[in-house]
Amino acid sequence: MRYTFIHLSKIALAAALLCASVAHAAGADDDDTVPAGQKGALPSLSAQQQKAVGIVIAHALKATAPERIPALGLVLDPAALVADAGDADSTRAAERAAAAEVERLRGLLHAGAGASQKALDAALVELAHAHAQADAAAARFSVRWGALAALPAGERAKSIGAATTGKHLLTRADLIGRHSLGIVPDKAILDVDGVDLPGRVLGLVAQASADVQGVGVLIEVDDPLPGLGAGARVPVALIGPLRTGLLVPHGALLYDAGGAYVYKQLTKKTADDKNQYAQIKVKLLLAQGDGWLVEGIDDDDDIVVHGAGVLWSLQGLGGQKADDDD
Repeated sequence: MRYTFIHLSKIALAAALLCASVAHAAGADDDDTVPAGQKGALPSLSAQQQKAVGIVIAHALKATAPERIPALGLVLDPAALVADAGDADSTRAAERAAAAEVERLRGLLHAGAGASQKALDAALVELAHAHAQADAAAARFSVRWGALAALPAGERAKSIGAATTGKHLLTRADLIGRHSLGIVPDKAILDVDGVDLPGRVLGLVAQASADVQGVGVLIEVDDPLPGLGAGARVPVALIGPLRTGLLVPHGALLYDAGGAYVYKQLTKKTADDKNQYAQIKVKLLLAQGDGWLVEGIDDDDDIVVHGAGVLWSLQGLGGQKADDDD
């Protein structure tokens, strides 16, 4: 008997993968050729043998799901944010004051009103020093809080104010072992003692934390759980772009030196009316529940979703056909 997966809610999806329970009518396969590179003879079993060893055939379900990127989150201290923002603002204000003093002295000197060239030169030195300090403070703020630095001044001030009052929580999520991120996700989920806490990804932050090397993103969380504060480390899932593929259960997948593959039951039977099974290479796209989204098969292919190890064993013995019981 053949089965097909039912597309249910996210919770029911895993159950549908484990137990494909809706029968479908058998149809001709439009692509029943043996894949190139198939090693050895194809394993084959009669319908009775297939049932005896527990082989289950199903059609893979076409599905779309968001990519979930695991990361390690560190809840940031808002005092550090306030200090860095204040340093950037104060040094920039000092630069403006130094520039105003230079203009004042230059005007007095040109008007012959008592200012000396020496005083103007000293003011120019002070302006250069103030400019360097302001640029350094701005660079530090940009590196540590790059996503906030990119916001308009009004939005940035609002976010900083919300973080200091505890209405928002800022968390840096590091992708361990990765130093780049092609597409920045816009959502994240923090796992706090088994509770999912949603957050917004504000953008990338360039500087790795002291003990975790990798690209990081800055996450803003509304109304954090009581007790969750600076220094806490929590698992984070970054919700990436949608991926579309065909959903197969873990039990359907096998792996060898050439990568992942599944067994497909061919429509064409042997001369003694036994089912044949061929290896089909697949590309793993995304883990989803108790299965994987994959590419490389069609939604009308008859895939072995349970008992694939039996076929692997037969093929390991030279792909011999199983003899019928007397």
